[in-house]
Amino acid sequence: MTIDFSKYPDGLVPAIVQDATTKCVLMLGYMNQEAVTKTQETRQVTFFSRSKKRLWTKGEESGHVLTLVNMAVDCDRDALLIQAKPKGPTCHKGDDTCWGDSNTPNYGFLTALEEVIANRKNNPSDKSYVASLFAKGINKIAQKVGEEAVETVIEAKDNNSDLFLNESADLLFHLMILLQAKGHTLNDVVRVLEERQKG
Repeated sequence: MTIDFSKYPDGLVPAIVQDATTKCVLMLGYMNQEAVTKTQETRQVTFFSRSKKRLWTKGEESGHVLTLVNMAVDCDRDALLIQAKPKGPTCHKGDDTCWGDSNTPNYGFLTALEEVIANRKNNPSDKSYVASLFAKGINKIAQKVGEEAVETVIEAKDNNSDLFLNESADLLFHLMILLQAKGHTLNDVVRVLEERQKG
């Protein structure tokens, strides 16, 4: 990995730190060659502190270290992306990130859909299909998941990708409703899968 430290007058390149698991951006720091080398050797993310005028390992006082997973340089070779595993909050103010965001997994559209389902559950409307399922109770929701699973299996045996994908979408959608009805989220399922992978 070749980094061009000469592009900046102080010889420091920006280093964006991202949670290796959640992909949330945690903080921005600056590194010189010595900081990069120490980070690679110790596996603890180390910066050059512009205020302290010295190397500074994140968490050296608080214990909230960032354990290095991966380090990559951008196409211009003048910025770093560091993927790390945080131990505790990253921001010195006690927040998960330096932008005040919660460091929780985000599955893009599925996370947004999960929020819509939760909203329909907590703020029911007569016009909402999702709210009507919650009103009918867990048995009806579980039944719908079973129906959609059977329909997905049937379409899997044919060669119509459109029908198969539509049934798969219905199955996933109703499973997300069932998870909410049981008080769980997609992230709870992901945690189980992660634990299985470790085993």
